[in-house]
Amino acid sequence: MLRRDYIMRMIEDFMQAIRRIQKFKNSRQWQEADAAIDEEFRSFLGEGAEKVAQLGETELLAKLIEGEPTQSVRDKTLLLVALLQEAGDSAAMQERAYSSHTYYLKALHLLLDVMASGDVFEWPEFVPKVESLLGGLGGSLLPSRTQAMLMHHYERTGQFGKAEDALFAILDAEPAHRKVLEFARAFYQRLQGQTNAALNAGNLPRPEVESGLAEVQLRIQRVVEDKPR
Repeated sequence: MLRRDYIMRMIEDFMQAIRRIQKFKNSRQWQEADAAIDEEFRSFLGEGAEKVAQLGETELLAKLIEGEPTQSVRDKTLLLVALLQEAGDSAAMQERAYSSHTYYLKALHLLLDVMASGDVFEWPEFVPKVESLLGGLGGSLLPSRTQAMLMHHYERTGQFGKAEDALFAILDAEPAHRKVLEFARAFYQRLQGQTNAALNAGNLPRPEVESGLAEVQLRIQRVVEDKPR
């Protein structure tokens, strides 16, 4: 009960801060919006926005859990994801492309990490959607690590066509890397165990799975044949 009350107060305070930030953004009061974002980052992490942009996700999580009960870490991580999106939106509206990309990508990584844990069944309304964060990134070239996280998320949620799209992005970056190709083969082999109905619902019918597997097998064979003896 105490934990729930603590979390609810934390969310209520956060939503008040978000509404204040959004009010500043809507009236194009950029200095005030940035100051409010900076203040909220300091409240969460003890660091301002400029420093947050320089920290990796592991460092952000380490600061996030300092002095916090373990049970609240997941909820606070989701709040941080939402705050990072607000920072990304504000930077994008001010045409600060590099900053907006940085905030959106951090938010996406943290969100996918929480989703991968599989212990969240009801998502609060304030939590951004994966597609919303990807939209903020504007179709920019994403790191292979990000594509791998997206691929895992889409496969786990039955969006097999999108998982394959993420896989193709990885393969485009590493077209002849043996471990990447084996990673791709394992993906298609897992999909072979899905029902036709599941594959069709996931927008990757079985003939496309078999075709993808055959293509990957062929690429692996070429890599093996080209390997110096």
